[in-house]
Amino acid sequence: QVHLVESGGDSVQAGGSLRLSCAASRYTYGSNCMGWFRQAPGKEREGVATISGGGARTSYADSVKGRFTISRDNAKNTYLQMNSLKPEDTAMYYCAAADRYLCTLFERDFGYWGQGTQVTVSS
Repeated sequence: QVHLVESGGDSVQAGGSLRLSCAASRYTYGSNCMGWFRQAPGKEREGVATISGGGARTSYADSVKGRFTISRDNAKNTYLQMNSLKPEDTAMYYCAAADRYLCTLFERDFGYWGQGTQVTVSS
């Protein structure tokens, strides 16, 4: 079992930056692919970014490429650096973990989810 706790969500103005963090609790963390997803009101949850076990490979949704960066450290933390934020980035952001080394932006790859952290971007 993997327990995930997100933090870092806040309210910011358009053009601002935020850094989300996800703390994982499992000794095999380093082999798990990690991801960030988001869900805006009235919309389905969508994949934002993933990072492979070990951190060598990353993938991003087209809507965030060049603005968001996913990373991980050896202390069971995964991060999402979000720059040049737009009002359409407003959503609940979820951290997710997969029992696999590589993963896609599809929810089906992930079996563990955090409770989410709210990001609100005002124009």
